[in-house]
Amino acid sequence: MRVGRPEVSLTPSAGVAAVAEVDRVLGVTATLDEHLPVVKQRDRGLTCGQTLTAIASCQLAGGDHLVSLDRRRADTAGQELEPVPIPASTTATGLARRFTGETFTGIETAIAAINTRALGLVSQVRRTALTRQVTLDIDATDIEVYGRAKSGSAYNYQGQRSYRCDIVLWAELGVPIAADLLSGGEDPRSSVVSLIRRAHASLAAVLPGRAGDRVALRMDAGYFAAEAALAAEELGITFAIGARRNAAVWRAAAVVGDHAYVPVIGMTDTEVAVIAYAPKGWPPGITCLARRTRIHADQISRDPRARKRRTIPQDQLTLALDGRIDHVYGYSFILTNRCVHTPDGAVDPEALAETEYWYRHRSDIEALNKDAKHGAALRHMPSADPRVNQVWMWAALLACAFSAWIQEITGIDRGNGRGRRTITRLRHELINIPARITHPGRTTVLRPPPGPNLLKVVLPRLQALPSG
Repeated sequence: MRVGRPEVSLTPSAGVAAVAEVDRVLGVTATLDEHLPVVKQRDRGLTCGQTLTAIASCQLAGGDHLVSLDRRRADTAGQELEPVPIPASTTATGLARRFTGETFTGIETAIAAINTRALGLVSQVRRTALTRQVTLDIDATDIEVYGRAKSGSAYNYQGQRSYRCDIVLWAELGVPIAADLLSGGEDPRSSVVSLIRRAHASLAAVLPGRAGDRVALRMDAGYFAAEAALAAEELGITFAIGARRNAAVWRAAAVVGDHAYVPVIGMTDTEVAVIAYAPKGWPPGITCLARRTRIHADQISRDPRARKRRTIPQDQLTLALDGRIDHVYGYSFILTNRCVHTPDGAVDPEALAETEYWYRHRSDIEALNKDAKHGAALRHMPSADPRVNQVWMWAALLACAFSAWIQEITGIDRGNGRGRRTITRLRHELINIPARITHPGRTTVLRPPPGPNLLKVVLPRLQALPSG
């Protein structure tokens, strides 16, 4: 073993060359700069789009704080492969402070244009599958921070000082298309109408002329608000929103007989039925679905804080805890404007089960939130300035988008979305591949290690595509 000066021709993250190729093919940085306002008086240094791309590339390679930009700059060989020059952490912070509300709106517009270009590069069969019905998933995730200097943060319901990221995901493509950074104490329902309108406008740019009749919306009970449903109805969006377990919905569920329930798709001991519940102020013609799951009495926690206990009617819970019955049912409720009835007004069991099955896949947004946090670096908010933190949030979401775009246009996602790799796995298999950079005949040659790896598959496919 020899310990000496590091070899400047070696890089631990040769896979950033694939990120650079996606940036070239889709014109990511150029499109961002086209839609983002100029924030500097002199034409020098990095633009807003380049700043976002640089931070996203750093996060894809494993950077989880602003100081990680300095570590990436120390990789001399790797800098030749980056889509844009990596700025110093202080430079990136200074640039991020110049971002405004207009800048963040421009990011959403730019992502819509990039998605249009990405759809043009996938096969016709896959493009049809992606656009036959476009599903919007909206969910919020909290990022805990420490210290009173974190401007814009607040205590959430768990007593944690945090920020709250409110994100809209295009579920089929796996790309976030709109987002807000709120304080941990803000109710996400306060801004959800604006999110819905912006997300719909983004899809209208991708699917011109026919966006309304193909867009569907899924949200959990945290967005149980008539305003959200009315906004979706106004835009012609099919929606399914989780309903709060209030006294009225419990009464409606209690009068439904066992014969009204039908088995759901792909789950055991779970059934769904239509109940007569319509909250005041919601659009006319909505349907409330009650989903119940059989729970054995031994599986009920004795801790009164347990979430599962909240899904069980109080009288059943008391009997089960006293040992007087051997099982109970846990309930959840869904309000939707999807049709689950036959033309003569009877409940269609097949349509009912399909609607519940479709709504259950709302977990796609939870997988994206997890990927953004643990794959990218959304789990941290590195600055006391909320504008810098919002730039960091968008860089993490852009890293998620890069991951989805790479897998879609190269065809390595063989599960049509369900087989998509997480960023953590993609980093291990593609991004953090060691290689040597050589320059024979004034060209740049990448020499990865022998043996199979994903870089040898992805990079040639991307290099064969024309520039966007």
